[in-house]
Amino acid sequence: MKLSDFDFDLPPERIAIRPMSPRGDAKLLVSQAGQIEDAHVRDLCSYFRPGDRLVLNDTKVIPARLFGTRARQSAQGRVEAKIEVTLLEPQASGRWKALIKPLRKLAVGEEIQFAAGLSARCIEKTDGEALLDFSAQGAELDAALDVSGQMPLPPYIASKRAADAQDKSDYQTVWAKHRGAVAAPTASLHLDAAALDALQGHGVTISYVTLHVGAGTFLPVKVEEIRTHTMHAEWGCVSPQAVAEIEQTRAAGGRIIPVGTTALRLIETAARGGTLRPFEGETDIFIYPGFEFQITDGLMTNFHLPKSTLLMLVAALIGKPHLDAVYAHAVAQNYRFFSYGDASLLFAS
Repeated sequence: MKLSDFDFDLPPERIAIRPMSPRGDAKLLVSQAGQIEDAHVRDLCSYFRPGDRLVLNDTKVIPARLFGTRARQSAQGRVEAKIEVTLLEPQASGRWKALIKPLRKLAVGEEIQFAAGLSARCIEKTDGEALLDFSAQGAELDAALDVSGQMPLPPYIASKRAADAQDKSDYQTVWAKHRGAVAAPTASLHLDAAALDALQGHGVTISYVTLHVGAGTFLPVKVEEIRTHTMHAEWGCVSPQAVAEIEQTRAAGGRIIPVGTTALRLIETAARGGTLRPFEGETDIFIYPGFEFQITDGLMTNFHLPKSTLLMLVAALIGKPHLDAVYAHAVAQNYRFFSYGDASLLFAS
């Protein structure tokens, strides 16, 4: 299939820059047996059977966007300039890969000063990124980021408004546990504690996996032949407990429904070869039409960017013709798109 097959026209006003409040008021498009139905997230219990299992990603987004200053001595004296840093990925050494604006003006060896007494030195610059060595590590760095950092909103939101205090709760799942993501598993943002209680009261069970969503989730596909696209890698973990729970549900005839493409990609990674096994490490699985799902029976997800790998994943699950129908319906019915937008519940074709 071609990249152009996954393009569609989206009016700019359909891009949500704030979530619905309360979360259950978001629209929910339900697709099952080739039929499309309009509902709301608060109606989720109507579409699940007792014995179904949700798989949730319990990664926690870090305040990865920092604003600081860099200083140099010049013939005119000390010169300070503002600089923006977006953390991308931690290294085994404790250093961080980061995007820097403006990168070209930052010299290797130069230090950046942030709030809360935090600083970082530029160790190297490669491929449009920098490697930073922070003055704090571990829990001390986490605490400093919580004070001085902002939530790393997706580019299509950040271009329209700055992050604020509300985003620290809006752009985080209510069950977030393991720090490490620089983007949220956004389908999960629709579910609050009341929704989880209602689903469990209905007989739906829940398993947790961890996939630290990276900034690569926003990278565009640049090749026309999609099979030649190289996916970014992200670290994930499927525990023995999650494997046992999922297999127990399958044996009893329940359906496995990940919430979000991140949870789906991770369990399908752990099931490569046809058997679900515990997994810990990096996954670069690329799911597009023709993929054979081993575990997934359905998916709760948001409405995705044109020409994105996430859109290709959805097409693999429900079929490309039905994907086109779902997205045409969503546009016509004024659904809100992308990270803070409305949701869909899609059962495999």
